Amino acid sequence: MQTLVLCDDQWHPARIPQAGLNALGDCGFTFDWLENAEDWSAERMATYPLVVLTKANNMSSTDYRPWVTDEVQAALLDYVRQGNSLLVIHSGTAGYRELPVLRGLLGGVFIQHPPQCLVTVEPKTDHPLTIGSVPFTLKDEHYFMEFDDAEADLFLTTTSTHGTQPGGWTRVEGDGRVCVLTPGHNLEVWLDPSFQILLGNALRWCGKVDEGK
Repeated sequence: MQTLVLCDDQWHPARIPQAGLNALGDCGFTFDWLENAEDWSAERMATYPLVVLTKANNMSSTDYRPWVTDEVQAALLDYVRQGNSLLVIHSGTAGYRELPVLRGLLGGVFIQHPPQCLVTVEPKTDHPLTIGSVPFTLKDEHYFMEFDDAEADLFLTTTSTHGTQPGGWTRVEGDGRVCVLTPGHNLEVWLDPSFQILLGNALRWCGKVDEGK
């Protein structure tokens, strides 16, 4: 399935998600990378059934202007409601706290993180999106989240000495799907075998692979 990946921001270089997603190998998904948001358009996005958002609200890693306008928010919401899907990873939740339409679509946003520390990623047992994964602990940015959607399906938590936070959830918007994964500042997290499984499960759920759609 051809997938558009929006990546690259001030704090999160494109090479991290590129290496992490490419490590999935022949997973049934192929990735087109969009690093400069000036190259984004609703028309281009509409040609993909799935978008991965792992980009904070910067045009690029060298252009710190915000890329999400009211028009972009509306286009993302419409894109999902029309039956497409959005997989949001780590920095894809950052910088959007004051953007109510996108925040509502995600179901929650990043608010802060302490200095990097050991974070334990804990998948919920017997959940379809965690099949094959096990808890793991690695150094990461422990994202503190404002979790807005009480109806979202929480399948992952993250825990450190700073407490426990929601780490992964899914929600439905119109005819489309949204999945959020908050870990992933460091490549070691992306490449962890359990996180690789979570990524694959999330892609398949978003891509409605099991339903044959």
